[in-house]
Amino acid sequence: MSKSVQVQKSSQDARKAAPKFLHSPTLNTVMMVEDAIKGWYNSEISISQLKKVLPKQVNHTTLMSILEYLEASNKIAVGLRGIVWIQNDSPKMRKAIREGTVM
Repeated sequence: MSKSVQVQKSSQDARKAAPKFLHSPTLNTVMMVEDAIKGWYNSEISISQLKKVLPKQVNHTTLMSILEYLEASNKIAVGLRGIVWIQNDSPKMRKAIREGTVM
């Protein structure tokens, strides 16, 4: 096997090992998903319900990456029954946490 064939093969292997982000979410798409989950009237929403509620169609891979981001940033909790918004933006809650006593 020649050296050029080996280099070409190793670069192909490197591309296969790298994560593939075919559909990177835009900020507008992330905000659209956040608003849909926040505004859901029941306690939890399934992924299929979320896709129906969204004003624009979102690629499944893109939606999954958005949900991973929201879960990592502690904005949502994903359970067996669905997705729940858990972030609390209440100023009273922030004040209670800031002024609370440490035991």
